[in-house]
Amino acid sequence: MLHVKNVSKKVGHLLLQDISFHLPEGYIMGLIGPNGAGKTSLLHMILGLNSPEQGTIEIEGRDFKDYERENKEVIGYVLAERLFNYKYSLKKIASYYGQFYKDYDDSLFESYAQRFELDITKKGSKLSKGENIKFQYAFALSHRPKLLVLDEPTGNFDPEFRKIFLKTMSEFVADGKHSILLTTHLTKELDRLADYITFIHKGKLIFSKDKETLMEEYRLVSGENYKINLLRKDRVIYKEVGQYGTKALVKGDRFEAYDAALDLKIPNLEEIMYFTIKGEKECVR
Repeated sequence: MLHVKNVSKKVGHLLLQDISFHLPEGYIMGLIGPNGAGKTSLLHMILGLNSPEQGTIEIEGRDFKDYERENKEVIGYVLAERLFNYKYSLKKIASYYGQFYKDYDDSLFESYAQRFELDITKKGSKLSKGENIKFQYAFALSHRPKLLVLDEPTGNFDPEFRKIFLKTMSEFVADGKHSILLTTHLTKELDRLADYITFIHKGKLIFSKDKETLMEEYRLVSGENYKINLLRKDRVIYKEVGQYGTKALVKGDRFEAYDAALDLKIPNLEEIMYFTIKGEKECVR
């Protein structure tokens, strides 16, 4: 579905360097990283809002440089910023922008708007942040895209609508022909929702892997400091000494051979990201 190949670009003070990953059809990929990592800049290139200085971006095998119109036709997106002319009603805004998509369906938009409890007679200028995201989401789905690109979509949702939002995402990929790329700081959602994880930090790709492989490669090890110090240094991403013991994120295999006095658990995405960033800071010192 989506191929990002060796993409590099200078964006302000940030240099995105040699980013490559592949999102197959029928799957959800979480794009993670701290604020300022380059996630939104990368999404803007995938959407064709900016162009990479090096590398290529392909949608369904089509290079964005040569097939911009065809690629934009099959992408639906939700961004943090306001995307439309909001002085009209939601119904008029959707109808106007929908004419630029050959598969846009007014009745489908109204169906999603009803599901998301949006008043389509309401002026866009009166929308709250959460309502704006709901509107973008309803519009994106209404032109039947094959790829959804979502930038921090759930930050302004109440828990009840977040369930509806996530359920709609699962329905979108259920036929195996549609895919989703999303960024979020709420990594707990990705722990249960994402099939692939791409992690970037300071413009660099840390890894891009399917989540099952990722969870096999890492362990969070807890125990006495001297025992953790006995672990192979090239396997320890970062260790954190606390008042009641030491924790370390470890990468490798044969975890069953570790000292029985050490406590091993599969880390969640937040822990992998936290310890990896800490480890990189330690290396810079």
